Amino acid sequence: MNDADQDTTEMLDEQPNRGNRLYPRVTSFRSRRGALTEPQQQTWDRLWPQLGRDVGDDQLDIDAWFGRSAPVVLEIGSGTGTAAVSMARAEPGVNLIAVEVYRPGLAQTLQRIERTLDTDSPVTNVRILRGDAVEVLEKMVAPGSLTGVRVFFPDPWPKARHHKRRLLQAPTFSLIADRLVPGGVLHVATDHAEYAEAIRETGDAEPLLKPLSGESPISLERPVTKFEGKAHQVGSTISEMVWGKIGA
Repeated sequence: MNDADQDTTEMLDEQPNRGNRLYPRVTSFRSRRGALTEPQQQTWDRLWPQLGRDVGDDQLDIDAWFGRSAPVVLEIGSGTGTAAVSMARAEPGVNLIAVEVYRPGLAQTLQRIERTLDTDSPVTNVRILRGDAVEVLEKMVAPGSLTGVRVFFPDPWPKARHHKRRLLQAPTFSLIADRLVPGGVLHVATDHAEYAEAIRETGDAEPLLKPLSGESPISLERPVTKFEGKAHQVGSTISEMVWGKIGA
């Protein structure tokens, strides 16, 4: 779960999630009950039917959803949409799917999108999924269909007994690699030093991925979010890791 903009997680119960083929796991998040403000609800009512969907079992027809064929980027844990909307605005030729579980965060993402619609560069290339990103990868996204996957500031679950909750473990790397096109990239950022070490070791061990050494097919320029700004203020080092899928 990305908490790049605000904390969107809380302590989980210990039950594994339903019907996951990847491996028996406890999810890395818990969806909180968050009431929307009246303006957020109004924006939700206007935009969610067109731009949003709940995670389900059916594979997405991404071209039909966006109304065009374009490179597809999946951002896992999009928080309140700071990075998603900013990066989509900078790359109008990319179709970006933002995945998040926290409804107020999704509502804020919709508000960010709506604020651009009457400007010279409206953001029309973002779609939103509410739910578990691993289920999205397993059930809704076809193999070899993503040009990029972004995971910015996933919850580090710092206590050793909670490491099983971490999103970026070997099975997830394998799943992401399978969904990437040859030459596609996985872009990860974290401010947690120990988690960064574990992520780098696990990513480097995935046989379909290698550290990116050439040009990226998508932008790697991230906006500095409120969360990242706080990390800088306390002296945390931001670790940035990018892998490319072999076979390009």
